[in-house]
Amino acid sequence: MPTIRPSADLRNNYNEISEMCHKHPEPIFITKNGKGDLAVMSVETYEMLNSRFELYTLLSEGLRDVAENKVQPLDEAMSEIKEALKL
Repeated sequence: MPTIRPSADLRNNYNEISEMCHKHPEPIFITKNGKGDLAVMSVETYEMLNSRFELYTLLSEGLRDVAENKVQPLDEAMSEIKEALKL
């Protein structure tokens, strides 16, 4: 269940919200005038989510390359890398 707090809590209970963000790896939703406005999370949680997004992007690109037959056998790729390193 998501944690939802009013925007006044950012000002009045910042330390409590910060502690919650560091204890739980999910965002706290902040409302303004009763409507969703912000999602607040720790830097660690943000970096983890961003890293996961980057990984999914790379995996998607790799799967697209396989589907488009833009791949080569490992031994050929390694030979090309070794040749490039000799330069």
